[in-house]
Parts: sequence; structure tokens; C-alpha cells
Amino acid sequence: MIHTYKDLIVWQKAMNLVVEIYKITTLFPKSELYGLVSQIRRCSVSIPSNIAEGRFRGTKKGYLNFLRIAYSSGAELETQIEISKRLEFNADYSKVDILLEEVMKMLNTMLRKMHP
Repeated sequence: MIHTYKDLIVWQKAMNLVVEIYKITTLFPKSELYGLVSQIRRCSVSIPSNIAEGRFRGTKKGYLNFLRIAYSSGAELETQIEISKRLEFNADYSKVDILLEEVMKMLNTMLRKMHP
């Protein structure tokens, strides 16, 4: 039984994603600290944060809205990761890629099931 957002597997995976994002972005060029690194970190943190906030909203409509924001942040993160790959920032993206794909699939499923 789910009692809190911390019980949600999607939130747990999103939290693991944030940790992996922080790990790989430490390897990015220092010149990107206030650019791409900052942006990637902010939108990765946005995913579990919005899942948690939505869960506490108390209404299906509120929860759905925050899940959409989390899903949108995931799409933004996918784009920023792709940019960093094209810029050839040397990092192992394998864990990030797997976690992000899992989180996005889970959010997509939740949104489809909850949408009226």
C-alpha cells in the first residue's frame, strides 16, 4: 500500500536519477558549471520534486498537473543529456539513460491511466 510519495517506485527511481546526474555532471567542463550543468541538475531535481508535490495536493487534478510537469522536466532533461553527448562531454551516461527511460515510461503510464 502506498502511504506517501516515498513509497512510489517512480519517485525512488527519479531520486536515483538525480544522484546519477550529479555524479556525471561533476565530470563536465568547469566552464559549464553555470550553464548546462546547472540546467541539467535543476530539471533532474524537478522530476521527483513535482511527483512529491503532486502526491500531496490531495486532488486527482492537482496530482495530474504535477505529474505532467515532472514528465515535461524529463523531456527537458533528455534533451540536455543529448546536447552534452553531442558536445562530447566525457561521462558514462549508461545509468542515467536507463533510469531516465524507466522514469519517463512510468510517468507516461501514470498519466495515461489517470487522464479522464
